[in-house]
This record gives sequence, structure tokens and C-alpha cells, in this order.
Amino acid sequence: MKATSRVPILFATVPEQAVVGDEDLSWQAYAACMGVDPDLFFPERGASTREAKAVCGRCAVRTECLEYALANAEKFGIWGGMSERERRRIRKLRAQQRRQREASKPKKKAG
Repeated sequence: MKATSRVPILFATVPEQAVVGDEDLSWQAYAACMGVDPDLFFPERGASTREAKAVCGRCAVRTECLEYALANAEKFGIWGGMSERERRRIRKLRAQQRRQREASKPKKKAG
């Protein structure tokens, strides 16, 4: 298993109204991965992610999980059915879209 900078809280028991900082994590109580071996979601380099993605594929909170991973820059593991590489592509695409939106906004005149 890869070493991670964080302990994945997704695999612990989550109370219904779990909040960390400003973040509501109560969605984790409904995650399909609850009770599943965390090693499945943190495969060795080059190992298959198929089984982890299958668990995510039947998860009711897959979108919330993915958005959590994107918002918290999770660098390791399968989150919301996506690998590190897939999430990196999404982050790059979103950053590009933000830059394009900012560039298309009318400039305010000084004075």
C-alpha cells in the first residue's frame, strides 16, 4: 500500500452529522465502501483498480466522494470511482475553464 499524507476518514465509522471544519461529511455514512478493506482503494502502482471502481460504481454518494477528493487534493487512491490520474485531469480541466471564464469577463476601468 502507498504511504499517504492523510488517513482516509472514509473507512471509519461516520456519525450522521459528521462535520470537519466547515465540511459536512455525513454523506460518508452512505458510502458503499464502508466496511470494505481500504487496501482495495489504494492499490500498488500498476495493480488493477477494477474492483475498487466496481464498489464505487454502485455507490449512492459517488459524486460527493469525488468532489471531496478534488476539494482536498487527495493524491492517492480511488475516490468517487476515479484514480489519481483521472482526478488530476479533472482538476486541470476545471482550472482551464476557470481561467477562460476569468479571461472572458469584462475588465473594470479604473477611475
